[in-house]
Amino acid sequence: MPFTPIHMGPGIFIKAILQSSFSLMVFGWTQIVMDIQPLIVMITGEGHLHGFTHTYVGAVLIAIFSALTGKYLSEFGLKILRISKHENPISIVWWVVFLSAFIGSFSHVLLDSIMHIDVEPFFPIILANPFLDLMSVPILHKICLYSGLIGAAIYYGIHWRLKAN
Repeated sequence: MPFTPIHMGPGIFIKAILQSSFSLMVFGWTQIVMDIQPLIVMITGEGHLHGFTHTYVGAVLIAIFSALTGKYLSEFGLKILRISKHENPISIVWWVVFLSAFIGSFSHVLLDSIMHIDVEPFFPIILANPFLDLMSVPILHKICLYSGLIGAAIYYGIHWRLKAN
């Protein structure tokens, strides 16, 4: 997957469905954290491009780290973006933080498993990648793009409808 932005499409769709039971900011932070290891490999030329961070065992650890750090970063980001007001601050509850981080890390592994030959999602139990070539890369990219567009339409449609009432 060409780095983090394409992973956001499914996240936007999930946000539209789950609304306040999902943090798109924590999800996005998790996408960034997931791709730090491949970025380091690309810069240094050393290591396995989609290594331990792109396994489900690694995804659990990434989700925990992303949840613990992402809650506060997201709440701060909401203040900077002026979505969270000083008189009525938004606090993201812990279960939403962890749910968002786990959905983020597990979906990242799944999506990258479909298109990258070097991903071993079930390492160390199974070294094979059963998801590889489940669909073509162009179709996968379209699903990610269209899910984001549909999710944005649903999200804003719901909020427009709520404001109209």
